[in-house]
Amino acid sequence: MDVPGFLYAGLVAAGGAVGYYKAGSIPSLAAGVIFGGALAFGAYEVTKDPSNYTLQLATSSVLAGVMGYRFYNSGKIMPAGVVCLMSVAMILRITGKAVGLIETQRKT
Repeated sequence: MDVPGFLYAGLVAAGGAVGYYKAGSIPSLAAGVIFGGALAFGAYEVTKDPSNYTLQLATSSVLAGVMGYRFYNSGKIMPAGVVCLMSVAMILRITGKAVGLIETQRKT
């Protein structure tokens, strides 16, 4: 089971809910639900087949880009900086696992 993937998905979805609760931001809620749902489905797919990481990698990359841009413009660590850092960490994790899978396949 891809526990870090599911945790990341839950944190993204919860972040959208908190954004809605604190600021009444419907776009935050929608983005949290959409991205959190895509990440959760990606984690489910990786759980079934570790080589099926495309959705998780693409969603994490989009979040890293969008939130990195927001952090750059606003300088606010919360939520943009934190989500960007979590996304980059997930990209590195997924990439590391993908390289390991490729190496394993190459040896066989």
